Amino acid sequence: MHIHIFQHVSFEGPGCILDWAETHHHTVTFTRWYEQPEQPDMSEVDFLVIMGGHMSVNDEAEYSWLKTEKQCILEAIRAGKKVLGICLGAQLIATALGANVYVNTEKEIGWFPVVYSTALLPPALAVELPEAQTVFHWHGDTFDLPEGAVCFAASPVTRNQAFLIGHNVMGLQYHFEVTADLLTRMVDDGMEELVPAAYVQDADTIKSEQRYIEGGNITMYRLLDFLTSNYG
Repeated sequence: MHIHIFQHVSFEGPGCILDWAETHHHTVTFTRWYEQPEQPDMSEVDFLVIMGGHMSVNDEAEYSWLKTEKQCILEAIRAGKKVLGICLGAQLIATALGANVYVNTEKEIGWFPVVYSTALLPPALAVELPEAQTVFHWHGDTFDLPEGAVCFAASPVTRNQAFLIGHNVMGLQYHFEVTADLLTRMVDDGMEELVPAAYVQDADTIKSEQRYIEGGNITMYRLLDFLTSNYG
């Protein structure tokens, strides 16, 4: 399988997704939009993974490549490719499919729980999810669900934390992919965003809660296995 990763900033890489890909002997390539803002050749790509970033999907005036990226995402979905979006990546999927993306009532930055709703999910995915899970958040925007999407996770301030469209397209507002190193890089590069608020933890608290990383990585592997289970 050929996995292509859209990366928006240097400090938000694929984390444990890369470990999963290497374990399964998949080919991995990158478009790093902050270095190479040209439209990539997606013809041989089977699975598109879209990472996070500090920009908004609505920042096309500052990041002109966002328009190109949205078109690439839409074309990948229409072509029936596997598509996974994380944080900004989920928001990009939503806006590419015509849904609204906007500033949330609260920022969520740190380790906070989400509650899963699995009744409308395929059984093969539903059985892999717990009732609730503490996950790592770093987002200030949220989105309405794209047409045909099923929401399967929510938190007190963000009703649409995760969605699935069919068997091929998934969006996650939160970061199952984080490793200890990636978490440290995200915090160190985003210190200016850690302004005290109801759902914003300080740097020391975020870094001290690394016990949740392993569980998030395990769930990430299960989601990746589900998305690719009907490949070929």
